[in-house]
Amino acid sequence: MQFTMVTSVGSSILTALGASSIDTSSLVDQLATASSASKQKALTTREESNTAKISDLGKAVSSITAFSSSLSSLISGGSLYTQPTSSNSGIANVSALAGARLNGLAATIKVNKLAAAQTMTAAPLSGPAAAAGIGTLSLTVGSQSKTITITSANNTLAGLAQAIKDSGLGVTASIVTDSSGARLVVKGATGEANAFSLAMTSGNPGELDRFTYDPNSYDPQNVTGLTLQQEAEDAELLVDGVTVKKATNSFSDVIEGVKIDLVSAAPGTTVTIGSSQPVDAIKQAVSDFVAAFNEMKSTLTAMTGTTGSLRSDSGIRALAQRLGALTSTKLTFAADGAPTTLAEIGVSTNRDGTLSLDSARLSTVMASNPNAVEAMFNPGQSSDNPLIKITNAIGKVKGGTYTVTNAVPGTSGTAASAQLDGAYTLPNGATGVQASFTSPAAGLSFDILGPVASAKITIDLGLQGALDAIKSELTASAGQLTASQTRLDNEKKSIADEKEKLNTRDTAYRAQLTAQFTRMQGALAAYSSTQNYLSQQVKLWTNDSGN
Repeated sequence: MQFTMVTSVGSSILTALGASSIDTSSLVDQLATASSASKQKALTTREESNTAKISDLGKAVSSITAFSSSLSSLISGGSLYTQPTSSNSGIANVSALAGARLNGLAATIKVNKLAAAQTMTAAPLSGPAAAAGIGTLSLTVGSQSKTITITSANNTLAGLAQAIKDSGLGVTASIVTDSSGARLVVKGATGEANAFSLAMTSGNPGELDRFTYDPNSYDPQNVTGLTLQQEAEDAELLVDGVTVKKATNSFSDVIEGVKIDLVSAAPGTTVTIGSSQPVDAIKQAVSDFVAAFNEMKSTLTAMTGTTGSLRSDSGIRALAQRLGALTSTKLTFAADGAPTTLAEIGVSTNRDGTLSLDSARLSTVMASNPNAVEAMFNPGQSSDNPLIKITNAIGKVKGGTYTVTNAVPGTSGTAASAQLDGAYTLPNGATGVQASFTSPAAGLSFDILGPVASAKITIDLGLQGALDAIKSELTASAGQLTASQTRLDNEKKSIADEKEKLNTRDTAYRAQLTAQFTRMQGALAAYSSTQNYLSQQVKLWTNDSGN
């Protein structure tokens, strides 16, 4: 093909040179194109290959990201972990906290009283724009007080409501309009500790004192300020016979791993709290996982096959190897001999890297140890000593078992202290410690509620954590997929630089050829002029001789 091109160009040149004048533009284009054609073709081929590799690498990373995200959505939906149950949701609703292990949960609740917020109302005024009175009020909640200042700039009922809301003490104020006029409604947070008072500290009688309240002198038969509609009260309940008081109707620190939402008081009525394990959903999730994994694997295989763009890419090979080892990766760290890997529950890796599920094996394990299978799909963390309370969010610490020794709670003058796997920890707040940043347990933090000689902390990241670990490792700054991306990006830049250089050389070559052919054109024109002159002279001489 190259020989044909050169022959064609040569023919065109000879034709052009044989003409009366040279087609400079055509000759320059043909010569320049012939000079750069092979290099341009090679660069185009490299560019197309590089573009395909970058695209497929992005698809590979996206495929494992989408796979991990789908699993995360399934887990966060709550369908794969044991949920607490309430025998009477009209009295108390219950839900599981992230990472909770609730198998075998059994408790009873009796709700004697709901938490309530102190609520006060004022006598009606003509409207929100009615004057409240100039001066100051002292708003007190517990041991905290704030001054509420009313000036000519905000001397309205609406201005007073806004000033109370802006105090930052958790007390709200609003205006409710009825047939009698506009009333100021002041409300605190639930719980006895959030009771509040309002006292006028400056102003004229009959103005701001209409919005005061002193619990020590309040007389419901002779109200001179705000009217008490509801006192601040704590919720009161019996949990397994133990009296518990809470400032709110929603709390998560009474039954471990369970969030309780009180709905109504029912003294004497027992609500039974139990648990429900989604055995069938977990079995289906294992099957769905195998199918989704194989679909992702087929995508990667197409990229790494004999004709795949990434067949020799080291980053993709590393990804395939890590995924191939997933069935033997420890997903939990149970110390009781329970299954901790996918292989132990019936998921195996085939020779081509796809997965197979032994349904009979899975059913056997689900019957004998469903908690272990559930734990594989649900990240969790636990301490074997109730005096060691883990405070970090789930998923922030590498999976494994960590040993806490010599744990000492903090005092008013001394920070809490402990050793973690033999290494010292760092203080974390008044009662806690955290692992150092260089520790294998980096990210782990816990409160020390009492002296502990030794305790075990177990971090189970489950299948979600294993997939995230693969992605995080390979896409980290020093990861192999990152190295592949960097290499391809550098190649892309190199190709662009070479194309730019080739274009620059082509432009210079075209300019050189144009100059050369322009000079040649000029020379030919001069030769032609001389030839014409000589021809005329010869003709004249011939005519003269004929005479």
